[in-house]
Amino acid sequence: MKLQRKNRLRAIAAGALVVSGVLVLSACGSDDNSSGGGGDSKAAANIKCDGKGQLLASGSSAQKNAMDLWIKNYGAACSDTKLNYKATGSGAGIQEFLQGKTAFAGSDSALKPEEIKSSEKVCKGGKAIDLPMVGGPIAVGFNVPGVDKLTLDADTLAKIFNSDIKEWNDPAIKKLNPDAKLPSLKIQAFHRSDESGTTDNFTKYLKAAAPKSWPHEPGKAWEGKGGQSADGSSGVSSQVKQVSGAISYFELSYATANSIKTVDLDTGASTPVQATVENASKAISEAKIAGTGSDLALELAYDTKAANAYPITLVTYEIACDKGNKAGTLAATKSFLTYIAGEDGQTSLKELGYAPLPAEIATKVRESIKTLS
Repeated sequence: MKLQRKNRLRAIAAGALVVSGVLVLSACGSDDNSSGGGGDSKAAANIKCDGKGQLLASGSSAQKNAMDLWIKNYGAACSDTKLNYKATGSGAGIQEFLQGKTAFAGSDSALKPEEIKSSEKVCKGGKAIDLPMVGGPIAVGFNVPGVDKLTLDADTLAKIFNSDIKEWNDPAIKKLNPDAKLPSLKIQAFHRSDESGTTDNFTKYLKAAAPKSWPHEPGKAWEGKGGQSADGSSGVSSQVKQVSGAISYFELSYATANSIKTVDLDTGASTPVQATVENASKAISEAKIAGTGSDLALELAYDTKAANAYPITLVTYEIACDKGNKAGTLAATKSFLTYIAGEDGQTSLKELGYAPLPAEIATKVRESIKTLS
């Protein structure tokens, strides 16, 4: 903890690195983030509290940094509600929700039809719905000695993560990076060991943009050949930080927190696209609503060639029952979700390297939250 405090003080002193310091602490700290005091007083003033008691949720580690901030602000305003979010990964979070253990779940991908069907056992008289909440780029982080800037395309990435390209000085990588001094070094590709919506979104990108080089079906569980694995976004980002020759995929906030270099994507646009919040927002704005009724599952354009649109983008969802929520937690659930989908909650995301929802989608999310019963 002394080291964490030291890092935090350094970040504060650096001014522009304040956010990175916060992210480092949230990424390596305990998952026990029960709401307490000390939140943003301005944000807290605009939060409408309702309900009381313990509110449990779990799931996506991609949105953990956002949840940490939201819970802190919410707790400062609503002391009667103690909210605890466990970043167990999307797959585990959905399972806990379907088992009735949590009030809502966080997921980096929309529910599957069989999961919606299974939710009818928990959502008495209703079913689970997807509420988009956090947007942002999935960065491809790398650690290659002597290389500060790296451009890759979908085809090359697919071959790297399927163990078909094994050395950093491979001709395909050289062609995309003619000015880089690529070493004769083995590629250490890391993927998630746990079921993850981040993996789901990353493999959807590979399948959409490089179908011939990525023969596997997208999903939360990794299907690629070879490689090494680590648990959670914090696990794979730590491996990239420590291992020479490493490459992996994780949310931009983890790259920022750990000062990890990220790949620029050759999408077919006029220039390679960087993994930034603004470029992720550009891609999300092209998404279509695929859900029906109060379900707002989005269809993202993973193979977009639009200028400045970063295609490896995820949107995390909060999963809740449209009807049949537990009476003891319904009021607090609606209160908290209303706050994080509101202007204050969404605006605060920019500080953490996330992309706020487009206004028209955020409005529909708030309308859906109102109807929860």
